Amino acid sequence: MKCPFCGAMDSQVVDSRMAETGDSIRRRRRCTACDKRFTTYETIELRLPQVVKTNGNRQEFDREKLREGFRRALHKRPVPTEYVDASIDSIVKQVLSLGERELPARQIGEMVMQELKRLDKVAYIRFASVYRSFQVVDDFRDVLKDLDK
Repeated sequence: MKCPFCGAMDSQVVDSRMAETGDSIRRRRRCTACDKRFTTYETIELRLPQVVKTNGNRQEFDREKLREGFRRALHKRPVPTEYVDASIDSIVKQVLSLGERELPARQIGEMVMQELKRLDKVAYIRFASVYRSFQVVDDFRDVLKDLDK
Protein backbone atom coordinates (compact mmCIF):
# COMPACT_ATOMS: atom_id res chain seq x y z
CA MET A 1 0.00 0.00 0.00
CA LYS A 2 1.38 3.38 -1.02
CA CYS A 3 2.10 5.75 1.87
CA PRO A 4 -0.04 8.93 1.62
CA PHE A 5 2.72 10.96 3.32
CA CYS A 6 5.96 10.05 1.53
CA GLY A 7 4.72 7.94 -1.39
CA ALA A 8 6.78 4.89 -0.46
CA MET A 9 5.31 1.62 -1.74
CA ASP A 10 6.06 -0.47 1.36
CA SER A 11 3.94 -0.45 4.50
CA GLN A 12 3.36 -2.82 7.36
CA VAL A 13 -0.04 -3.80 8.79
CA VAL A 14 -0.03 -2.97 12.51
CA ASP A 15 -3.66 -3.83 13.35
CA SER A 16 -6.67 -5.32 11.52
CA ARG A 17 -10.26 -5.36 12.70
CA MET A 18 -13.75 -5.38 11.30
CA ALA A 19 -15.19 -1.91 10.73
CA GLU A 20 -18.22 -0.82 12.77
CA THR A 21 -20.60 -1.48 9.89
CA GLY A 22 -19.31 -5.04 9.51
CA ASP A 23 -18.95 -4.83 5.74
CA SER A 24 -15.27 -3.88 5.59
CA ILE A 25 -11.96 -4.46 7.33
CA ARG A 26 -10.12 -1.54 8.88
CA ARG A 27 -6.33 -1.79 8.77
CA ARG A 28 -3.85 0.42 10.60
CA ARG A 29 -0.61 0.60 8.63
CA ARG A 30 2.87 1.95 9.30
CA CYS A 31 5.08 3.20 6.50
CA THR A 32 8.48 1.46 6.63
CA ALA A 33 10.17 4.53 5.08
CA CYS A 34 8.83 7.51 7.07
CA ASP A 35 7.35 5.58 10.06
CA LYS A 36 4.01 7.46 9.88
CA ARG A 37 0.72 5.62 10.42
CA PHE A 38 -2.43 5.63 8.31
CA THR A 39 -5.70 3.71 8.02
CA THR A 40 -7.04 1.78 5.05
CA TYR A 41 -10.36 0.00 4.52
CA GLU A 42 -10.81 -3.21 2.58
CA THR A 43 -14.26 -3.88 1.09
CA ILE A 44 -15.78 -6.44 -1.22
CA GLU A 45 -16.26 -5.30 -4.79
CA LEU A 46 -19.23 -7.03 -6.37
CA ARG A 47 -19.59 -6.82 -10.12
CA LEU A 48 -23.22 -6.71 -11.20
CA PRO A 49 -23.97 -8.01 -14.69
CA GLN A 50 -24.65 -5.88 -17.74
CA VAL A 51 -28.31 -5.54 -18.70
CA VAL A 52 -29.14 -6.48 -22.28
CA LYS A 53 -32.07 -4.39 -23.51
CA THR A 54 -34.61 -5.74 -26.00
CA ASN A 55 -32.96 -3.73 -28.79
CA GLY A 56 -29.60 -5.39 -28.04
CA ASN A 57 -27.98 -2.41 -26.30
CA ARG A 58 -26.09 -3.10 -23.10
CA GLN A 59 -25.89 -0.95 -20.02
CA GLU A 60 -24.67 -1.26 -16.44
CA PHE A 61 -27.09 -2.63 -13.85
CA ASP A 62 -28.51 0.41 -12.05
CA ARG A 63 -30.08 0.18 -8.60
CA GLU A 64 -31.48 3.69 -8.98
CA LYS A 65 -33.33 2.68 -12.13
CA LEU A 66 -34.93 -0.15 -10.14
CA ARG A 67 -35.86 2.29 -7.39
CA GLU A 68 -37.45 4.63 -9.95
CA GLY A 69 -39.55 1.79 -11.35
CA PHE A 70 -40.78 0.92 -7.86
CA ARG A 71 -41.42 4.60 -7.09
CA ARG A 72 -43.58 5.05 -10.17
CA ALA A 73 -45.57 1.86 -9.61
CA LEU A 74 -46.07 2.60 -5.90
CA HIS A 75 -46.96 6.29 -6.37
CA LYS A 76 -49.51 7.23 -3.65
CA ARG A 77 -49.65 3.64 -2.38
CA PRO A 78 -49.26 2.85 1.34
CA VAL A 79 -46.01 0.88 1.12
CA PRO A 80 -43.17 1.81 3.51
CA THR A 81 -39.79 2.71 2.03
CA GLU A 82 -38.16 -0.08 4.06
CA TYR A 83 -40.19 -2.66 2.15
CA VAL A 84 -39.14 -1.15 -1.16
CA ASP A 85 -35.48 -1.17 -0.08
CA ALA A 86 -35.81 -4.81 0.99
CA SER A 87 -37.35 -5.71 -2.38
CA ILE A 88 -34.55 -3.97 -4.26
CA ASP A 89 -31.97 -5.77 -2.10
CA SER A 90 -33.72 -9.05 -2.84
CA ILE A 91 -33.58 -8.43 -6.59
CA VAL A 92 -29.88 -7.50 -6.41
CA LYS A 93 -29.17 -10.70 -4.46
CA GLN A 94 -31.07 -12.74 -7.05
CA VAL A 95 -29.11 -11.10 -9.87
CA LEU A 96 -25.79 -11.73 -8.10
CA SER A 97 -26.70 -15.34 -7.31
CA LEU A 98 -27.27 -16.04 -11.01
CA GLY A 99 -23.55 -15.41 -11.56
CA GLU A 100 -24.10 -14.21 -15.14
CA ARG A 101 -22.08 -11.51 -16.87
CA GLU A 102 -25.12 -10.38 -18.86
CA LEU A 103 -28.80 -10.51 -18.01
CA PRO A 104 -31.82 -9.75 -20.22
CA ALA A 105 -33.79 -6.70 -19.11
CA ARG A 106 -36.93 -8.82 -19.42
CA GLN A 107 -35.71 -11.12 -16.61
CA ILE A 108 -35.12 -8.17 -14.27
CA GLY A 109 -38.57 -6.80 -15.12
CA GLU A 110 -40.12 -10.14 -14.14
CA MET A 111 -38.27 -10.01 -10.81
CA VAL A 112 -39.65 -6.52 -10.20
CA MET A 113 -43.18 -7.72 -11.00
CA GLN A 114 -42.86 -10.61 -8.51
CA GLU A 115 -41.76 -8.21 -5.78
CA LEU A 116 -44.56 -5.76 -6.59
CA LYS A 117 -47.09 -8.60 -6.58
CA ARG A 118 -45.98 -9.39 -3.04
CA LEU A 119 -45.93 -5.74 -1.89
CA ASP A 120 -49.02 -4.20 -3.45
CA LYS A 121 -51.47 -5.61 -6.00
CA VAL A 122 -52.42 -2.21 -7.45
CA ALA A 123 -48.76 -1.31 -8.00
CA TYR A 124 -48.24 -4.71 -9.61
CA ILE A 125 -51.06 -4.04 -12.09
CA ARG A 126 -49.72 -0.54 -12.84
CA PHE A 127 -46.24 -1.88 -13.54
CA ALA A 128 -47.52 -4.86 -15.56
CA SER A 129 -49.73 -2.64 -17.71
CA VAL A 130 -46.76 -0.55 -18.81
CA TYR A 131 -44.17 -3.33 -18.81
CA ARG A 132 -46.28 -5.73 -20.85
CA SER A 133 -47.78 -2.97 -22.99
CA PHE A 134 -51.44 -3.70 -22.33
CA GLN A 135 -53.50 -2.72 -25.35
CA VAL A 136 -57.05 -3.77 -24.45
CA VAL A 137 -59.13 -4.19 -21.30
CA ASP A 138 -58.89 -7.97 -21.63
CA ASP A 139 -55.18 -7.72 -20.78
CA PHE A 140 -56.14 -6.20 -17.42
CA ARG A 141 -58.77 -8.91 -16.85
CA ASP A 142 -56.19 -11.62 -17.44
CA VAL A 143 -53.86 -10.13 -14.82
CA LEU A 144 -56.74 -9.69 -12.35
CA LYS A 145 -57.77 -13.33 -12.84
CA ASP A 146 -54.18 -14.36 -12.21
CA LEU A 147 -54.16 -12.35 -8.97
CA ASP A 148 -57.41 -13.97 -7.79
CA LYS A 149 -55.84 -17.43 -8.01
